[in-house]
Amino acid sequence: MPLSDVEPTLDTADPAAQFVAYLDYYRSAVERKLDGLSDEQLRTSTLPSGWTPLELLTHLVHMERRWFVWGFLGEQVPDPWGDHEGGRPEGPWRVPDGATHPGLVAALHAGGERTRQILGSHDLAERGALGGRFESDPPTLTWICFHVLQEYARHVGHLDVARELADGSVGE
Repeated sequence: MPLSDVEPTLDTADPAAQFVAYLDYYRSAVERKLDGLSDEQLRTSTLPSGWTPLELLTHLVHMERRWFVWGFLGEQVPDPWGDHEGGRPEGPWRVPDGATHPGLVAALHAGGERTRQILGSHDLAERGALGGRFESDPPTLTWICFHVLQEYARHVGHLDVARELADGSVGE
């Protein structure tokens, strides 16, 4: 998928198509903001909170899968909290052993493909399945989409700051 720094121009009454366009845009923004960083820069924190750009990328890969596959579909996924130390949601972010920047970017886009399939085959008013992430009262697919969008938007902003601190690049 080509990287674009332009906000989606799709203007449709189909909210699922709009969600797909914006989620694709934010995934591309994440990739774009990490491109050009050395492996050392990807694995080094410049922030008082201590997270690294590669840890944030790992978090986004797991976050989208947790909400759409484990959450909405209710499918069991390996290591749903694998982006957190000790596999606990309250643990700090971590990068699994052997994970690489190219591999994580590929996983990010593969997760996006799965999300596009879900949004193309389910009604947004449908509630998530029980038995995966949710034991009771699962949210609607619409709520999940908004939640995932805000996660991406917030974390792309975090990457803006981390990138500027790492090498001075802004607004890319």
